[in-house]
Amino acid sequence: MTAITLSDDAALLQVERIHGWLASSYWSPGIARAVVEKAIAGSHCLGAYRDGEQVGFARMITDHATFAWLADVWIEESARGRGLGRRMVGWFLDHPEFAGLRRIGLVTRDAHGVYAALGFHPLARADRYMERLQPGMAEMLRNEP
Repeated sequence: MTAITLSDDAALLQVERIHGWLASSYWSPGIARAVVEKAIAGSHCLGAYRDGEQVGFARMITDHATFAWLADVWIEESARGRGLGRRMVGWFLDHPEFAGLRRIGLVTRDAHGVYAALGFHPLARADRYMERLQPGMAEMLRNEP
């Protein structure tokens, strides 16, 4: 099997493919392409490529000083089960731009083991965490499997 390479070169991102993945995900079903493009533009993005075809995506949103949020980690089905998600998250954790950040957050429904192996854990003080959701989001989250 051909090796999978990682790159944060924005010119290599296959936005149509990324949009398809995210629009079919549980966390952003039906997301508009324009929103995906705006999210990419405001983030440090990483792509995973096999023979020039993008098979993975992840992005980090950060102030570059104290905090970052890991989002939209997606591995195409044909590349799953080989540690690529862990490898991509590790790429961010090892990157000098993110060294020294006090906190990196994320949300996951089903990949706790992947992230726990990289040092993530449940919120230390969940009672301090708050969020503001757009209308309809709370209902969507309550009905999510």
